Amino acid sequence: MKKQKSVPEPSLSCFDLLSEEIVFIILDFLNDNPVDIKSFSLVCRSFYVIESRHRKFLKPLRSEYLRNVLNRYPYMSSLDLSLCPRVTDTSLNVISSYCNEILRSINLSRSKFYSHVGLSNLVMNCGNLVEIDLSNATELKDMAAAAIAEAKNLERLWLVRCKSISDIGIGRIAVGCRKLKLLSLKWCLGVGDLGVGLIAVKCKEIHSLDLSYLPITTKCLSQILELPHIEDLALEGCFGIDDDSLAALKQGCKSLKTLDISSCQNISHMGLSSLTSAAGCLRQLILSYGSCVNLSLADSLQKLSTLQSIKLDGCQVTCSGLKAIGNWCVSLKELSLSKCVGVTDEGLSSLVNEHKELRKLDITCCRKITNVSLAHITNSCTSLVSLKMESCTLILSEAFALIGQRCPFVEELDLTDNEIDDEGLKSISRCSRLTSLKLGICLNITDEGLTRIGMCCSKLKELDLYRSAGIADSSILAISRGCPGLEIINISYCKMITDASLRSLSKCSKLKTLESRGCPLVTSFGLAAVAMGCKKLSKLDIKKCLNIDDTGMIHLAHFSQNLKQINLSYTSVTNVGLLTLASISCLQSMTVLHMEGLSPRGIAAALLACGGLTKVKLQSSFKSLLPILLLEHLEARGCTFQWRDKVFQDELDPKCWKLLSEDAE
Repeated sequence: MKKQKSVPEPSLSCFDLLSEEIVFIILDFLNDNPVDIKSFSLVCRSFYVIESRHRKFLKPLRSEYLRNVLNRYPYMSSLDLSLCPRVTDTSLNVISSYCNEILRSINLSRSKFYSHVGLSNLVMNCGNLVEIDLSNATELKDMAAAAIAEAKNLERLWLVRCKSISDIGIGRIAVGCRKLKLLSLKWCLGVGDLGVGLIAVKCKEIHSLDLSYLPITTKCLSQILELPHIEDLALEGCFGIDDDSLAALKQGCKSLKTLDISSCQNISHMGLSSLTSAAGCLRQLILSYGSCVNLSLADSLQKLSTLQSIKLDGCQVTCSGLKAIGNWCVSLKELSLSKCVGVTDEGLSSLVNEHKELRKLDITCCRKITNVSLAHITNSCTSLVSLKMESCTLILSEAFALIGQRCPFVEELDLTDNEIDDEGLKSISRCSRLTSLKLGICLNITDEGLTRIGMCCSKLKELDLYRSAGIADSSILAISRGCPGLEIINISYCKMITDASLRSLSKCSKLKTLESRGCPLVTSFGLAAVAMGCKKLSKLDIKKCLNIDDTGMIHLAHFSQNLKQINLSYTSVTNVGLLTLASISCLQSMTVLHMEGLSPRGIAAALLACGGLTKVKLQSSFKSLLPILLLEHLEARGCTFQWRDKVFQDELDPKCWKLLSEDAE
């Protein structure tokens, strides 16, 4: 009898000795990087199995792969389908059959093609759903709302821009979803007093409610303000709300912490005076694009003893009004005066001198203030973490040094379109906590100042140098060396930038967004370096980089598998390069205007091959040249087209562009 060979037992990996709890902890540290998680799961068989049990959140790109993905991750409780352009009832049926009671959250905010039938099946099979986002589902009607009403455990629901849902549908949700804590009905134009009133009567657990742009009146507002736990209430653009409506506050609304009544043109200081006697816990008040901020309005709010943040963007402001805000007994932490007409040195200086604990200040486009205001801001508000002051054009260059000298804790700084120079940047480099710096259209800065930022601000994540013409390669090299965590950079129209800058940026492995339009010296070789080094790159704008051609696309296709958005307009890419991008499964948005190397046939082939596209911008001349059946097929797949007639225009000098922008405003 022939002796059988013994089968050797599989040898144990040293990783098999780790407990599942320890491996879960390791995976928690890798959650921010899908590539690392994938690599981790391929280490050994046990890691592969454990990773499938650990993952609770999924954000797939294609709904057609849902069955395989859900089979791989059976313990997934949160599903984000906002990147899937086509989600049908069949897709929702697959989800409900695989997830059942495990699913707790689903996001369909950018998805199309499903109906109330699929929603009903989802809700019936996934009884533990607590969060549903159906925003932008403009075709859904009351039948869909009736399906949602069966989700008895629902706590958070977004129906933004669901314009076809009426009071009847919202009433069904109010009756069925008694546990709701958050509800957003922004731009649900078919919902009025009746539907909102039913929400107030039936859903007593509501904490956050967004009714922006609804045709509601005083009738339902009094009911809303009686909700015992309401904390955040948004009434932006509700033109039916007036002073009489806010009078309901006098009955008491002690839980309210945030109130947004921006763009409510019929509210004056008379109505706002009701807040002081009722909203005892109010911390944030948003009055943007509303009544004039004068002495009467400021006086009506002075007794809000808990107020920490007020936003007055776009309002007409008087000096006496700002001075009165300065005299409030409360100490503000956040103040926004963006695009407010009437802000002067006298009023702003008086205000900041009293509110010394300000941490966030926005004075964007306050064009009348000078060095005097910035001196008072930096002298009084030394704890600032965010300062936005775009287009404060009367502030002279020497004043910007005060920011670095007096405000060491600044993390976010927007100096777009200002007179700051290298000395100002050298001073700002003292702000070692800086994470976001915007220097667009700053024509007085050069490599000398920006290099100091790169050397001293190691935590920088976002840098905007749009049209800052004095910037060249040496400072970008300093930024890439000194700021390893850089995620976003805009070097558009910095015309001295060459491939050397892109090669240095390729060392920033966390880079996600690169905007380099209008850089004529940049070529495919520089782009290839970025593609190879920045594997997380998701947004790329190389418009008007004429020396980028198909070679750059080949490298993108091979290395940039996380790329979601690309602008190729005015480049030298041809049909071949465009078709090459089809291998990037994540690619969703593509802009291809004024490209001489493209033909209708090449565009058609590329569009058909790029299966995940959701938005494409094309020259309108191609509309009649592409097959109608192809366009219909792509639209049915979830892709929308934007046709452009814009003709080619030569670039203006930055100073001319700046003047034209000011004239346009």
